[in-house]
Amino acid sequence: MVLKSSILTSSLVSLLLVGHNAAVAQFGFDVEGGWVTTGYNDVAIPGSEGTRISLNEELDAESIPYLRLRAEVRLSERHLLSLLYAPLSLNSEGSLKKDIVFAGAQFAAGAPLSAKYVFNSYRLTYRYDWIRRANFLFGIGFTAKIRDALVRVESGSTIGEKANVGFVPIVNFHLEYRPLDRWSLMLSGDALAAPQGRAEDVLLAVNYAFNDRLSARVGYRLLEGGADNDEVYSFALFHYASIGLNYKFATMP
Repeated sequence: MVLKSSILTSSLVSLLLVGHNAAVAQFGFDVEGGWVTTGYNDVAIPGSEGTRISLNEELDAESIPYLRLRAEVRLSERHLLSLLYAPLSLNSEGSLKKDIVFAGAQFAAGAPLSAKYVFNSYRLTYRYDWIRRANFLFGIGFTAKIRDALVRVESGSTIGEKANVGFVPIVNFHLEYRPLDRWSLMLSGDALAAPQGRAEDVLLAVNYAFNDRLSARVGYRLLEGGADNDEVYSFALFHYASIGLNYKFATMP
């Protein structure tokens, strides 16, 4: 936790310093919230020997409000840096009709279970806007993501748990079309697939600009991905009903 806080603090300070020193920089802040529900959430730990269970079909998974925060610095007309904090923590309750082994712990069929699924991410992104016109924007870049994940199943004093903190490189993209003066359609996200697993975090939204500094959006976000190896089998899909606000503190000269 200390390491993650230090990395997050250092990255934020770097963004602030870059935004302060760059000759044409523009600093902004983005807040997104709404409601998140589970599409699927299948886990087995270890992946090669654990019992595969569904945290939303075999157990009852909660739907919860969520919040994401992003700071950004536009270094020039085409270069953008951003720092995202995206927490996610969901609980499930119920019982299973089968005996299971999860992270070395054994749970009997019919025993009351509670499960916790955590997937927090901290992302530093650089994006280059290849096309930047009055009514159309396309940019692509790179995201350095720190994944803070945990899956825990417990019943009484018996607890099976798997925690993991790791680095994941992802491709970032942003597409925005503005058919009207203040309205635009936006497709933006991070996504990558590899033999070790896959990750997609994509937002489709309608955006309204109140002025040059403040804009609001409403849309749908999809978060999906996972990995399949000897240590862990975990694939999950989450649906987000999303609203957001973006504010720019200064305009570029």
